Amino acid sequence: MNSTVNSDGPLDRAFAILDFVATQLKAVTAADIAKSLDLPLPTAHRLISNLESRGLLQRAAGTKRFVVGNNLVVLAGKTIGSAFRTARRHAVLQNVAAEIGEQCEIGIVRNNEVVYVDSIRVTAPHGLQFDPGHSAPIYCTSSGKIYMSTLPIRPREKLVRSLHMKQHTDSTITDPDALLVLLEEIRREGWARTNEEFVKGVVGCAVPILAPGGTLIACLGVSVPVARVSFDELQHFREPLVKAAKLLSETILQTSSDFTEGDIS
Repeated sequence: MNSTVNSDGPLDRAFAILDFVATQLKAVTAADIAKSLDLPLPTAHRLISNLESRGLLQRAAGTKRFVVGNNLVVLAGKTIGSAFRTARRHAVLQNVAAEIGEQCEIGIVRNNEVVYVDSIRVTAPHGLQFDPGHSAPIYCTSSGKIYMSTLPIRPREKLVRSLHMKQHTDSTITDPDALLVLLEEIRREGWARTNEEFVKGVVGCAVPILAPGGTLIACLGVSVPVARVSFDELQHFREPLVKAAKLLSETILQTSSDFTEGDIS
């Protein structure tokens, strides 16, 4: 069934194309886009060319099919980061960090890395600190594993087998088959843990933050020295994190006008 564009304006059509391409599980042709959006093929070609020149769309390697461009991915990451750096959402992060007594952070995935957009530290710094702007590999962090686990099976396997997995510690999982088994378990359970896989002596866990439609937009996680909290004891953080993630998800439903005052930089 075709999805028609609600307005004839060029900007409306461009946004409709970006939305369509971003929601597909595989690269699409210009004809696919034109047919789905009920656009004349020449119009689709012209708009696609403009979007491609701006890095918002790009051709899949070796094909004439299109996927989202790197500039759009970066813009999406900045947009999500800005959306979470509001007084109300920051307060949710502060509250859950205070409840569990450990550093909590919100991370998004950008260019196959977890980028942290907000964090709260409630104890003296020890071990790994995920401060805003810092990044970490997706394959050995809890937030990265959450992201990969939400992908459909074939894209998930393709991504895992394409990763260059460095052995950061003795516990880092670098075998693609072992990681795929773990990701399926995470998909079933709805949360992820890491056991000294990125930095020796640091364990962590994360839960998804979902948009109203169920799409993963970010992850809420905790990082803690294993000398203070064992890998098995991470399970005690799951319920508070899930509750906080639900509160963060609910704020997405509220209008932007609710957050115009008191935003943090």
